[in-house]
Parts: sequence; C-alpha cells; structure tokens
Amino acid sequence: MMGIQRICILLGMLFILVREGGAVTFTLVNRCTGTVWPGILSNAGSERMDPTGFELPPGAARAVPAPTGWSGRLWARTGCTQDASGKVVCATGDCGSGTLECAGRGAAPPATLAEFTLDGGGRNDFYDVSLVDGYNLPMLVEPAGSGGVGATTTTCAPAGCASDLNARCPAELRAVGGAACRSACDAFGKPEFCCSGAYANPNTCRPTAYSEVFKSACPRSYSYAYDDPTSTFTCAGGRDYTITFCPVATPSLKSAGGTTTPTPTTTVPGVTTDAPPEMPRPVGSQGGAGQGVMLGDNSWLASLATGDASPKPAPSLALLAAAPLALLTLQLPRL
Repeated sequence: MMGIQRICILLGMLFILVREGGAVTFTLVNRCTGTVWPGILSNAGSERMDPTGFELPPGAARAVPAPTGWSGRLWARTGCTQDASGKVVCATGDCGSGTLECAGRGAAPPATLAEFTLDGGGRNDFYDVSLVDGYNLPMLVEPAGSGGVGATTTTCAPAGCASDLNARCPAELRAVGGAACRSACDAFGKPEFCCSGAYANPNTCRPTAYSEVFKSACPRSYSYAYDDPTSTFTCAGGRDYTITFCPVATPSLKSAGGTTTPTPTTTVPGVTTDAPPEMPRPVGSQGGAGQGVMLGDNSWLASLATGDASPKPAPSLALLAAAPLALLTLQLPRL
C-alpha cells in the first residue's frame, strides 16, 4: 500500500512540474479582409521565438509555441510587397529585415503592439496591448480560460483595441495615407509626449490630449508610458493566449501607395493641424491599428467570446501528464 502511495505522490509532483514548465502557445488569428504579416520580437535576455515573422491570410490562424519564461512583443505588418530583388517591404509595422522573418528587429512605428512577460513575478503572466508607439490595426489578446465578456478588471481578462483609431486620428498624427496613426511622441518628439527628461516619471508625465483620444476609444490599451493601472493585465502562468487582428470589424487594409477613402478629421483643441516635421525617434522613446467598432460596456468583446472563428487550443502537456495518474486511481480498488 505504501508503494502505491509513493507512486501517486510522484505522479502528482510530475503533474505540477509539467504544468509549470509547459510551453505557452500563442494562436494568431486574422479576421481582417486583407492579409497581414505578423512580426515577433523577443526582449533582450529572452529566448528567441520561432518563427519571427510569417504571412497570415484572411480567416487564417497559426499557433506559435513560446519558450518558457518568454518576454517580447507581437504585431501585424500590413501592405507588404516584394520587389524584383526579393526584398520584403511593408507599409506599416515594417521591421526592416527585408524578409518575412523579422530576425531580431522590431516594428517601425506606428504599430499596435501586444506585449508579454510570461512566468514573471509570482509565476504570473503580464500582458498588454500598447498604442504608445501608435496604431496600425485593431488587436485583441484573450487568455485561455479568462472571464471573457464578464471580466471587467485587469486580472486575467481580454485586453486590446477594436476601435477604428485611423478614422479618429488627428490630422497631424495621420500616417501612410490614413492607414496608421502616429503617437504624439513619434510625431513631435517632445519630452511631455515621450515621458522623457523631466517627464520621465509617473508624477510628471500625465495623459495628454492626444493620449486621451486613444484612451477614450480603447480603454483596455496602453495610451502613454505610465498608463499601467488600467492597461497591464495579469494571469496565473501556464495558460495559452489568442491574439486576434481585427477582432470585430474586418477593415480593408490600406497600402502605402493605394487610394484611400477620406475619413473624418479629429482636431485636438489648441494644436495646429499643420503637418509636423519629421522628427528623429528619441532614445528611450515609448514602446505599441485599423478599424473596428466599440459598442459600449466592453460589448465589443462579445463577438469574439461567442464566435467560432478562434481555433481551440491544443491539449496542454499538463493534461497528458495527468492521464497516468487518473488511470492508476481507477486501479486502486483492485489492489
């Protein structure tokens, strides 16, 4: 009998170890009407995720396993083309690698970013969708087993932006013919917009008229560098995540040279609408698409939570490890 108890204890420990060390899977889903090219960048000191970029046609989904303890960011490139020499160039979110793989290079702003730190403090996952580097298309991050539509806090709840920020983008921030919206930091390079210099702390760097435009449209996204209390989400580690591009509406993705439909102009009071000068990106600048519909009361999440387009995650290693324990338990009455 003691031997059986030891076996049960060992299998239970194996179950816990496999659950904690199991790889997390990101499932990227494209609900846009056009193709997107996701890019992936691992943070310094974090193991590289493979692949670092690929093509994702409309309606397609792809699962990408993440190394244990991975941290980094994911985004969607749009309007990508290949020239005669084979070089890949994208209208928005381009990583500058010249290939489908980003190979350690990040997104050129403006771009909507999904940011993750897996298995961090307290063995928790931390994640957000950031508009701090601007916006190029709508994005939703949904943790497996989250509260879904009913989850209203920053504890293991869906995060993201489904609103059409390109239609609301102030004229002085509009980029790529209306296919993206720059951040005020990227457009003007001023410390008060970039949370740099004398503004490099949460007491002096406050929301601006520009970040408020982003925040009012996308309350579950980062709008400026110190937007932590309402924008960083936390889940117990070990769960999978679905990242959906264009989670509600399915915008026609614009290219840099294509024709665009005029969109309403948003003008921030007290700010000139003259085109700002091209500013060099400041060192230590803030680090974040698109079209969608905000229905109010966070109900823009409903179509994703009740729809059938999101692929079901594959069984985890923990479940596989639990199977021998269950079988042994069934045999105990016979011993």
